[in-house]
Amino acid sequence: MTSVIWQPRLTEEAEGWRATAAQLTAAHFAPLTEELDRDQRYPSENVEKLVESRIAGLFIPAAYGGVGASLTATVAAVETIGMGCSSTAAIVCACQLGAFPVLLAGREDQKTFYLGAMAKGTATSFALSERSTGSDAAAITATAVREGESWRIRGEKYWIGNGGIARYYVVFAKTDPDAGGRGISAFMVDKEADGVVIDELSDKMGIRGTQTSNLKLDTLVPDSARIGEVDRALRLAFQTLNVGRIMVAAQSLGLALACYREASRRAVSREAFGKPIIENQGIGYKLADMAVEISAARLMLYEAAAAYDAGRDVADLGAMAKLYGSEVAHRAADAAVQIWGGFGYCKPSVVERLYRDQRILEIYEGTSEIQRLVLARAIRKEAENAIAAEGAPA
Repeated sequence: MTSVIWQPRLTEEAEGWRATAAQLTAAHFAPLTEELDRDQRYPSENVEKLVESRIAGLFIPAAYGGVGASLTATVAAVETIGMGCSSTAAIVCACQLGAFPVLLAGREDQKTFYLGAMAKGTATSFALSERSTGSDAAAITATAVREGESWRIRGEKYWIGNGGIARYYVVFAKTDPDAGGRGISAFMVDKEADGVVIDELSDKMGIRGTQTSNLKLDTLVPDSARIGEVDRALRLAFQTLNVGRIMVAAQSLGLALACYREASRRAVSREAFGKPIIENQGIGYKLADMAVEISAARLMLYEAAAAYDAGRDVADLGAMAKLYGSEVAHRAADAAVQIWGGFGYCKPSVVERLYRDQRILEIYEGTSEIQRLVLARAIRKEAENAIAAEGAPA
């Protein structure tokens, strides 16, 4: 079937995973979305399906029990799941975010143990943010102090995706408090360890089928739990977020496509003044703009994923994909509610839920403001280099 929305040309691998995600979403995930939102319930049954289908370990290398799929295949699956259940798509992304620090900087024994556990459904979460430090990661206050061959970690982490559900947490803490961002290290912390407490779950506006928690720490971990080099983990966090932003862009596209689906069908089936409302320019043009923006954001998403698969630096392109994709999703959700009118404003309405689910996409894994800051710095560097090159002697 032809589509007005631009369609990516996927490899056989990626197309296969998208088809698997579509089947699971239609049969299991989408039918639960209203209940999960209403009851703010974590969908353990959906996670079981993700593990059984191997989507939970899609990006984990085959050597550690995963699939070893490309990032392109992974975002195709996330986007597809996001069209039917924003919460389940967010759960998949949170699992991948927890895996990346180990994948990028873990020792072989750490990869075998932790990535192997993740492939079997034992989640690991990413614990960087704190109550007073979200965007300014270098300002975290959690500390890790040497005690013999171990580290005493003290502090509190916040806004943890899959918090309380995950067994392990990649915790970022200051090992040199006077060095700012140059004194941060990462450690793997077991939820079952002494001195680890989760006592607050967030009551969220959207993606209410996910669980978000705090993490209080006064615990001792061995040096073998450290991920990567001492005092060098802030760069690891940013490398992880570079990929995480592409995953959020995939979530954004899934949600935007769901908004487009609901809005366009409503515009064709709803009549006013004796004709379908899509024939009114105010509605038809709104849908046209939605189709253009979604197509452009989707092009950027798949280009960013392809760039990562090709081994290219995706810091700038990932920021663009996340920024534009999340804001396109915002405009799509707003337009969908407007087209549905009063019915779109009231529960239970798909577009009402999508409107709330969307809002976090412009906040986590780096706010829209942070993405613009990342890009502004890159633009400045590029321009300064160009000026220096023009002024250099031949």
